[in-house]
Formats: sequence, structure tokens, C-alpha cells
Amino acid sequence: MITRLMTGAAALAVTAGMAAADYTLTILHTNDFHARFEPISKYDSGCSEDSNAEGKCFGGSARLVTALADARARSNNSILVDGGDQFQGTLFYTYYKGKLAAEMMNKLGYDGMTVGNHEFDDGPEVLRGFMDAVDFPVLMSNADFSGEELLADKLLKSTVIERGGEKIGLIGLTPQDTDELASPGPNVIFTDPSEAVQGEVDKLTEMGVNKIIVLSHSGYGVDQKVAANTTGVDVIVGGHTNTLLSNTSDRAEGPYPTMVGSTAIVSAYAYGKFLGELNVTFNDAGEIVEAAGEPIIMDAAVAEDEATKARIAEAAAPLDEIRNRVVAEAAEAIDGERGSCRAGECTMGNLIADAMLDRVKDQGVQVAIQNGGGIRASIDAGEVTMGEVLTVLPFQNTLSTFQVTGETLVAALENGVSQHEEGAGRFPQVAGMSYAFDASKEAGSRVSDVMVGGEPIDAGELYSVVSNNYVRNGGDGYKMFRDAQNAYDYGPDLADVTAEYLAAKGPFKPYLDGRITMK
Repeated sequence: MITRLMTGAAALAVTAGMAAADYTLTILHTNDFHARFEPISKYDSGCSEDSNAEGKCFGGSARLVTALADARARSNNSILVDGGDQFQGTLFYTYYKGKLAAEMMNKLGYDGMTVGNHEFDDGPEVLRGFMDAVDFPVLMSNADFSGEELLADKLLKSTVIERGGEKIGLIGLTPQDTDELASPGPNVIFTDPSEAVQGEVDKLTEMGVNKIIVLSHSGYGVDQKVAANTTGVDVIVGGHTNTLLSNTSDRAEGPYPTMVGSTAIVSAYAYGKFLGELNVTFNDAGEIVEAAGEPIIMDAAVAEDEATKARIAEAAAPLDEIRNRVVAEAAEAIDGERGSCRAGECTMGNLIADAMLDRVKDQGVQVAIQNGGGIRASIDAGEVTMGEVLTVLPFQNTLSTFQVTGETLVAALENGVSQHEEGAGRFPQVAGMSYAFDASKEAGSRVSDVMVGGEPIDAGELYSVVSNNYVRNGGDGYKMFRDAQNAYDYGPDLADVTAEYLAAKGPFKPYLDGRITMK
């Protein structure tokens, strides 16, 4: 039985001494990289070369190269794995799709990764191209993809690698609602994560594999449920919720590792800001007798590998003209943090929703809805470049206008707050309307006090709405919009709309005005 000892290193050990047959493995891991090949600011958006030289930036592929070399030198037996969502987030992905991610992951020497929901943003075709380009297995256990010919002969549910003379089983997980979050197409059917994992564990165990690691792009909460509902899983490397697990950071959501029974769960935030490093010792039966470690922050103390930095600069050259163009000015920092925009009213949400509504107000549109998960970064004070705007809104979504009843609008808001406790991306930022919600109530009955244009919403009235094409077509659970009347999904790019609104209001002063209240 494993007992957690609350020490500075968060070591986990059994009372018995280590046997001669014990096997030690260092698990190096990343998750939710989101095309952050260049260093990032404290706001997780672009960081200038001047700021980088001043030591104010984090992450970037060039730092990861150095950090991995150092970590591998500390261990004589290591693997490198990824918890999904390498795709999407900057102009690098918009321009190169999965090609640059494949090149950098091969350079870094990954041993395996799971499919994140964003790996499906451009359908199975782009994911297949990425899988053909990488030197390691790509995994996803909780889906039937046998009917998708682009994936059926390449994607794996699990695999076995050898390291230090021992076999290690790797299993992949992706969000069960990926069909709502991305564009996997009709031929990929997602299934329950715990059942899928147990099925693969049983297969691996029959093959004589007794050290099993799940690469899970399912979120910290789901990871804990999978650990509790399965047997035979030793380690879960997490992703999806951008969770920082740590024994030293006051921003951590839990200890590193988080133990659920005998399963160690780890996660290293996002955007390449940390490299996870978990040192695990197994006994001869494949049971963990010790698990300790800590994510390593990729700050200025980690030198950038010059060859990698030069390669990223080369790849950035075609993008520079677009992203370096100054389009506006911010009087103060505009908050687009995940923890803000998926939980309540946030200044970036107000900006984007107001910009959407302003663009189409002459069409009689009354209400704007923007999913909080579509907001990917903050913007700091001062000059605002198009690159910063595109980091906030990287998905190339277009404005969609349509008409729905007040009853449907309330149903949409209920969907938006239905997973509030999970920090889900469906949380609705709004303009032209206000609402209150009580997250302690049962999902589906949380919303109240809905006002449109200062008047209580009328369930039977038809309202004109603007959103983005992802939400209008049912993304993030907004299926009630799929059958909307007079839908037009081909408006201008949301990033362009936001940039132009910022410019017109400059220097833009961010604001909260109480349009969303939590009871």
C-alpha cells in the first residue's frame, strides 16, 4: 500500500526498503503546447525579443531543447510524452498546420502523445498528415475510429515501448465531447474514458506489461475519476484543463503528483511554460514504490538552444509582416485568462462580445454570445499588434448572425454555465444582454434574471443574435443554434473585427459592467 508523505519533495514511499529488482524511470512531459514555439509573456501571449533579452519571457521550443538535455543528463532512464493539444493557438499553426509541430516534436525526441481535441480542429486530414510526419506513436483509446479511413490504419489505442530493458505501456485519451469541441467528422465515435482505459490495460497486462502510463487529454477531474474507476494504471500524464500540479507554487490546483489510490497523476500547465519531471520507482511486480518530482519552469534561467532559436526565427519570417503590425493601443491590460473568462464576466469577453455586436448592430442584431474557451490569452497595456489579437483569437472563426427565440437563448445560456465547476470553454461571454447564474443548482436550472436591451427576455419572441461560426454550428454544446432561422455563417474574421473595434476605441480601457453575475 502506498502512503503519501508530506515532504518538500512530495515523495511517496512504502515502509519496506527498495528491492534489488526495482526499476526507476523519469517521465518527462508536456501538455497543451498550442503552437507556442516562440517564448511567451506572463500573459501566455507573444513576448518581444527585447523582453526576452531582459529575462521577462518563458518557454519556447529553444528552451525546451536545453531543459530536456539537462533532464536526460540527470536520469539514465527517461521517456518524453505529451498530453495533447500541440495544435492551434498562434499564427504558426494557422500557417503551417501540423508540420512545424511535427518537426519540433521529432527534434525534441518524444516517445508518444495522445490526441487532444484541437488535433481535430482541421479534421482527420490534417491529423493524418501530422501522424505521418512524426517519429512516435499517436494514441487515442476512447473512440471507435475504424470507420475513418484516414485514421484507421495509423492511429493506435495503446502501444508498448521499451526503456532500460523494461516494457512500458502507453494509452491515449481524448475528451469524450471532442465531437462538440472540434471537427473529427462523423466517422469517429467517442466513448467512455474509464471503460476504454481498462480495456487497454487488460490487453497490455495479458501481454506481460506491468508498467502502464495513460496520456490523457481529458482534464484533471476526469483523470481522477479514471484513476479511481480503473485498476492497473500507474501514472496519468494529464492535459486539456491547463492544470498546474506542484508542491511549491501557490497557483497549483493540487500536489505533484496527485495520488488517487496507487495512481500518480501529473500535469504541467500549458504553452511550454513548464517541463514536467516525475521520477518513478517500480518494484518487480510493476507497483510504484516511490513517485516524486516537480514541473520545471522554463524561465530566463533556462538558456535557449541557438540552432532551435534560429530555426523558429526562420519559420516565423513569413508571419512577421502580419503579426508585427500595430493595430491599436490598450490603456490597461485586458484580462483574457482562462480562469477569468470561463468563470464569469471578464474584460476580454466584454471587448470581444461588444466588438461583435458593434459590427452588426446596423442589421438589427440585439445580442452577442462568445464562448469563453475561444478566448486564448490576455493583452498587456501599450501598443497592440495583430499578432497579439491573433493569439487571443487564433481559430479563424467568422461572425455568424441568426435568429432564435428567447426560450432558445435561455437554453443556450444554461448550456454555457452547465459545466462551470469544470472551467469548461462553453461559458458565455455576452453583449446586449445580462444574466445571473447559480452554479450550486443543478445544470439546466442555473440561469435567471435574463435581460435583453434592459427588458426581461420574452420566451416567445424572436431575437437576432451574433456569435462565431463555431458556436452557431453547435460547438461547445450549443446544439440549440444549429436549427436557427436566417443563419449566415460567413461574416468577417472575429480577430479582424476585434482589432478594428480596439483601434476605434483606442487607447482602449477595459471594463466590467455587471452584465454577468454569479449568485
